[in-house]
Amino acid sequence: MRALIVEDEILASEELNYLIQEHSQIEVVDRLEDGLDVLKFLQEQEVDVIFLDINIPSLDGMMLAHHIGKFATKPYIVFTTAYKEHAAEAFELEAFDYILKPYDEKRIATMLHKLELAFKRDHAPVEQRGDDGLASLVDGSTAQGELSRDTNSHTDRRINLLRNDNIIVTDTADIYYAEAQEKVTKVYTKNGEFTMPVSITDFHSRLPQDTFFRCHRSYVVNLSQIREIVPWFNNTYLLRLRDLEAEVPVSRGKVKEFRQLMRI
Repeated sequence: MRALIVEDEILASEELNYLIQEHSQIEVVDRLEDGLDVLKFLQEQEVDVIFLDINIPSLDGMMLAHHIGKFATKPYIVFTTAYKEHAAEAFELEAFDYILKPYDEKRIATMLHKLELAFKRDHAPVEQRGDDGLASLVDGSTAQGELSRDTNSHTDRRINLLRNDNIIVTDTADIYYAEAQEKVTKVYTKNGEFTMPVSITDFHSRLPQDTFFRCHRSYVVNLSQIREIVPWFNNTYLLRLRDLEAEVPVSRGKVKEFRQLMRI
């Protein structure tokens, strides 16, 4: 992997460069201090990841990330900053991670490991990538057919979730369901619960559409995590999911489409 460090504090830049060399195989091809210099650099060279400070001259890190997000080939972006308040915006920009200063070596090492794994997975030949179909139902029957996943885009296979001002890069297969709660969306995963500052419609749009179904105005469910389909009143259903006690409803207006998806 080729990396660019964007940091106007010399000591912070040197420390991050050292930690990258110490804990990964990532090659730092350059270190820049100015946002406009970064844009000029990226016009001539491609990198796989940018470690981006927010408070930099000419063009701040957030504005720079907005510009980079319009590129045809987008590098991963890891924000490095002393400010917690930009984490939600970083999530909106689909940053890979959000690292707070002063740097914690263990935190950096963990992030670098995940970054290299993500890069290896996202650039693997299609035939080597995982493909999740519908899981067997609790009575032992298996859904006919198989759901395919678009593996051409890394954003279809992972999503950024927020917890305590940290961005947690999460495989979408680990999400059980999401629930709308007023102006936020609660997301339930194998690694706990997350509260996202977006509508459930917006959140659903970021998920693989062939695996996640909007089963109710307030719910999105991962079809591959369903373990039992329970008949409910008015010919609707309650869905019971793997490893969870919660039940997710299928609204009357979604029953027909749900039956078609589940072959029932």
